[in-house]
Amino acid sequence: MSATDVKRTLSFTQAADDDLTIYQRSKPGRRAFSPPPLDVPERPLDELIPAPLRRSEAARLPEVSEPEIVRHYNRLSKRNFDLDTGFYPLGSCTMKHNPKLHERVAALPGNAKLHPFQAPADAQGALELMWRLQYSLGEISGLPHVSLQPSAGSHGELAGVLLTRAYHEDRGEHRTKVLTPDTAHGTNPATVTMAGYEVVKVGTDANGNVDIEDLRAKATTDVACLMLTNPSTIGLFEPQIKEIAEIVHGVGATLYYDGANLNAIMGICRPGDMGFDIVHFNLHKSFTQPHGGGGPGSGPIAVSDRIEPYIPRPQVVRRPAETDDDVAGQLASNGEAIGRLRGFQGNYGVFVRSYAYIRSLGASGLKEASEVAVLNANYLLAKLRLEGVLEYLPAAYDRLCMHEFVLSGAPMKRELEIKTLDLAKRLLDHGVHPPTVYFPLIVDEALLIEPTETETRETLDGFAAIVAEVLREAKEDPEIARNAPYSAPVRRLDEAAAARNPVLRQPL
Repeated sequence: MSATDVKRTLSFTQAADDDLTIYQRSKPGRRAFSPPPLDVPERPLDELIPAPLRRSEAARLPEVSEPEIVRHYNRLSKRNFDLDTGFYPLGSCTMKHNPKLHERVAALPGNAKLHPFQAPADAQGALELMWRLQYSLGEISGLPHVSLQPSAGSHGELAGVLLTRAYHEDRGEHRTKVLTPDTAHGTNPATVTMAGYEVVKVGTDANGNVDIEDLRAKATTDVACLMLTNPSTIGLFEPQIKEIAEIVHGVGATLYYDGANLNAIMGICRPGDMGFDIVHFNLHKSFTQPHGGGGPGSGPIAVSDRIEPYIPRPQVVRRPAETDDDVAGQLASNGEAIGRLRGFQGNYGVFVRSYAYIRSLGASGLKEASEVAVLNANYLLAKLRLEGVLEYLPAAYDRLCMHEFVLSGAPMKRELEIKTLDLAKRLLDHGVHPPTVYFPLIVDEALLIEPTETETRETLDGFAAIVAEVLREAKEDPEIARNAPYSAPVRRLDEAAAARNPVLRQPL
């Protein structure tokens, strides 16, 4: 057997081994840990766990050795692409670097081991951190009242629309519609439907902003709210935001701010000053929190004075201590509020990381982060133009962007015969996570790119060069991109079939 054959055989064997599940590795009798002999009096199992609560048969757990466990999970971890691995220009919701300092702070025993049922009197440090975080978010948003309860951005959206419902119902008004731009995040219309309203889409004008005349026509007295992202998912600031607020408030509706793109304006301008009544934050995005496994997240909301009576409770408040033994931080309730959105007070570990981020940077640092995010996006767009990329991937709206921008792959599809999805898959072979594809929906073959503020100029230059190389390659042989990726753990998947016929449970 030649050296090449041996190498091919070893590679095949390794690949086959990597495909085994932990249950397929299981062999009867194998153990990763053997406990020492019992050195305390043994008690009958019935005294420890009542019989009705015990399993009737042993759990079907894999029987494997310790090295097998370690290798199995190490192999799985290496299949992931993350910010610690390479460039991750995923718009529209910021996916930024998470400083490791924040992980150490969140892992301190007083933070990591605090029990949710801890009495407020014995959790004053945590309550003060939460109170200070509420105050900081209020300053950043320009709205004074903050609830930390929502567990994600979509959860914060739902809270915002439910607050709108409570506000109108308290005034004896029955409103049935909520306006959303046709560029809105997909969670916006989903949230509107969940809250029992009808979704009404507002168009986008030729410059990529809200079509003011369309908004004016659709802003009727049966509209409860306009949900808006500023800058928008196209990465453009709404220069007519004051007029938009006047139109919405003119018919008695509320103005809701989707905070997914707050990373572009922190410390520069505030949603509350623009006229928004309700804001949600993505703490796990704008204020750093690892995204592994889809969570945990946190989507606090900030509201204006007129919405404050309905804010989710309990909420952390501060009162002067009458004695040295008094509790200064406490959880307050309110009978008019929309009620709890979750158990306990929220994802506390996310609070710790976000508060550490805010305090580490301060007001000037948050402003600088936004400024550099906007600078990086505009630099990258200019660099792609210099590399000739915009010939096949033109900007959807050719103007100065904010923290992200949208390209259209329509010319690439027509002239090079590869789709945006093909380009995205080929980027994986170059060690780059693909940007968001096919969103916003109003852009044909959309590619939404957000470099964030933490990437170096060399990284941005390298990304532009990679995209240009993929396009040059496609000119010669489009089949290469059509069949990518080649270096990923799995090849091109049938995503349409997976969406229609998902395998939700694997038999053991």
